[in-house]
Amino acid sequence: MGFDRDFESAQDVRYGKDVALDALLLHFMTENHLEYSIDPDKNGSMEQLRFMLALENGDFYAPCSDRMFRMLLSEGLPDELLAEYLAQWKAFIRLTRNFCSERKLASRFIQLARHKFRMVLASPIVIPSRLMKRLVTIFMTQSGIDDPYRQIRRALNRRAARIVDSETFDRMVNSCLEGVETCTRMDELRHHLDMLEVERLMRLSTLTDNWSPESFDESALEQADIDGEIRSSGDMFKPLCDALSRDGDAPKRILYIPNRAGGLMFDLEVVKALLRQGHRVVVALKEGFFFEWPVYWDRDHDPVVAERFNGAYFVSEDRLTKNELLAIMAKHQFVVISDGTRERFNPYRFSVTFARAWKECDLIIAKGKSMHNRLIDASHDFTRDIASFYRDPEGTFHMDFRPKPESEHKFSERYITQKAEEIIREMRWARENGKTVMFYSGIIGSVPGRTKEAIEIISTYVDHLRGQLDDAYIINPGEHFEEGMDADDLMFMWEQVQRSGYINVWRFQTYFDIEKSFELMGRKVPPVWVGKDATYSTGCTKEMHIALDVQKAYPELQIIGPNPEKFFRRREYGVGKFCDVAIDSCGI
Repeated sequence: MGFDRDFESAQDVRYGKDVALDALLLHFMTENHLEYSIDPDKNGSMEQLRFMLALENGDFYAPCSDRMFRMLLSEGLPDELLAEYLAQWKAFIRLTRNFCSERKLASRFIQLARHKFRMVLASPIVIPSRLMKRLVTIFMTQSGIDDPYRQIRRALNRRAARIVDSETFDRMVNSCLEGVETCTRMDELRHHLDMLEVERLMRLSTLTDNWSPESFDESALEQADIDGEIRSSGDMFKPLCDALSRDGDAPKRILYIPNRAGGLMFDLEVVKALLRQGHRVVVALKEGFFFEWPVYWDRDHDPVVAERFNGAYFVSEDRLTKNELLAIMAKHQFVVISDGTRERFNPYRFSVTFARAWKECDLIIAKGKSMHNRLIDASHDFTRDIASFYRDPEGTFHMDFRPKPESEHKFSERYITQKAEEIIREMRWARENGKTVMFYSGIIGSVPGRTKEAIEIISTYVDHLRGQLDDAYIINPGEHFEEGMDADDLMFMWEQVQRSGYINVWRFQTYFDIEKSFELMGRKVPPVWVGKDATYSTGCTKEMHIALDVQKAYPELQIIGPNPEKFFRRREYGVGKFCDVAIDSCGI
């Protein structure tokens, strides 16, 4: 092989450096069933991954720790990797023996799973958690048992709820911590007590990480010395406290990821504390069975879960748009979503709703050692600040804070809305001064790799119109494009502008407009632009829907351009893209 397998960091592994490495990485992706180009219905695109990961062109991301990735790309089968595989196999056998009473049926799918397992050992490039997902899928499809742990999770939640309701728990959360609550200012003391409550609750919630189902009782709780931990921990929680109080008193949007039934009851106490402090919280649960991890549908089968989530808004749609998600988060302080998976943290398989929730939140709070492995022990940077916490088997509490890179810029809802309001003010001024307000919709990003050229085409033609039309105020979206804004951000901004009621004429780009632009630039029309007009753009298609809707409220609005019926052959955005899935798959 012509590349070095002894890399220090997974960030050192990139596409385009060596053809043999590229082939190995593609082999890794296909064997783990994660390659978007092969199965776009199940896997997220690079654009969707960029909602969560700070990736540049050529970067490669593996949904595992750096340590695991090095073993998977090494030659042979390292002992540590073999141990990981065997642990998954033993867990699968336990699952089968405990929940499938028909011996003949169980024997059949164990034999099937053994064939799959031998294939993995012969070519050990499958992530162990992906192997487990494969084995569990075999169990579920062959046995007909969709969730063997449903009753186990119910029992854990029932026992944990009794603990949370106990006087012991109340005392451990609300008793004064001697020698800590010094008061210099009331607001500082208030913030300090809020953070102390959050820290106590987070530490208490991790006690359940190592409890067996039988040990979920008050006596196990009483053995913990939470206040002693706090006194000896120094500034462990300071980065999280700073993140929660950053930007003054502005409330934060927090994505909270729990990791175990039972512990979920403790996690909800953390969530309640954050809600009382004014923050908005999105809790992400599993879509389906993944052992003891909480499942989105548990509230339908577990009265304790249903009661504890009372007041939360459950989102059932797995492909929310940015506008839809922000509207829900604005209306509801506490939201529950599914991450779309039945496995460990895997951005390739997350639902669009989860990916967008990650992008729109300010802070990720993730619980559990497996989450720590993939969020902290992985070298790739993430787009949001991350607080990862867990308790190891020896009982030691761990809290790690990973800030997003300085280069990662978030276009906040407030910033985008301010840009929209600025444009609306200009439109209002133009109307008040007797000008005709025209909005020009055209292709900007629907031709992959041609965004800069598309902006030049639009700007050239709009400049031509400005020279031809008297007393016209023409809005050119290309003049307001900012590098880094994706289709979600732009559509969120422009819809506010378009629904303002100040547009007199809404003009959609025609092929004649494109031809005229190239004529004005003194160039021939390249083949990629031949025959194109606004109907080619998914964004323009959405805007035509909006235009027709706005025209109902403002009948005087004139819509100029291709026939509206031509637009409605378009489909939906590829997530985070300016073009739709059908166009992107053409490889243009």
